[in-house]
Formats: sequence, C-alpha cells, structure tokens
Amino acid sequence: MRRLPVTATGGCQCGAVRYRASAMLDNAHLCHCRMCQKATGNLFAALVAAPDDALEWTRGAPATFESSAGVERGFCAQCGTPLFYHAHANGRTNLTIGSLDDPAAFAPHSQMGAEARMPWFDTLPALRDEGATEAGDNAEWAAAIRRTNRQHPDHD
Repeated sequence: MRRLPVTATGGCQCGAVRYRASAMLDNAHLCHCRMCQKATGNLFAALVAAPDDALEWTRGAPATFESSAGVERGFCAQCGTPLFYHAHANGRTNLTIGSLDDPAAFAPHSQMGAEARMPWFDTLPALRDEGATEAGDNAEWAAAIRRTNRQHPDHD
C-alpha cells in the first residue's frame, strides 16, 4: 500500500478528541466482520490508515478497548465516537472514515469480512430516497437540532 503525501484531520462528535495525520495510506476499505460491526454499532466499519509515525492527537486522547490480542479500538470517552482500529504490530492506525473532517476524500477501494456482511447489503442503492434531512416534513425537526447542536465542526 502506498503512502500518500496528504494531510488529514478529524475527531469525535463532541470535539474532545482531535487528530492530524501528515500522511495517509491508500487502503480505504469497508470491513463487514462482526467485531467491526459491534465496535462501530453499524453494519460495517469504513476505515483508512495513517502511518503511526504520521499521526498525532492534537486535542485530548482517545480511550481504548483491547478487542483481541494485540488489537485496540479507540473512541472518545465523552461522546462515544468510534475513532480507530489499531493492530500494534503493523505500524498504522486505521481511522474511521466518518471521523475525518473530509470523509469524501477517502472512497473505499475494497471490502473484507464478507462472512458477516448483511445479506441485503447490495440492495441499499435501490432504497427509496427520502431527501435531505432539512427538507419537507423534516424542516422543523432539523431547525430544532441546529439550535441545540453540540456537534464539533469539521475543523479546528
């Protein structure tokens, strides 16, 4: 996997934990394994790695859970945002793509953990599109959320 000379920043939902990577790897992927599903509370984990020597925590420090021998998962202890998967022996930290300030910059190139992939996963693109969360019947609800939003912005 190639080392990319790009800078990426990100962090948790509440802003207590922030990070900066001065390089990234070209390994963006989805993992459908059951452990990733549980760690993210979702159908899969979307991950992209930063070399450990290029990653710094710029605000706070993530809490960790050793999900198996030699592997830790990082998250914000305040808001619970899943932040990374790190196998101690491989020299990289797989950051959750959703925790990046610009998640669109790292489109997944592969998938793994097919044994636990939801059998209906390939039908998702055909689902009815309900539109933007701020439109139609959701406009009042979205305005109320904006007024009380505690989410950290996607930048420092």
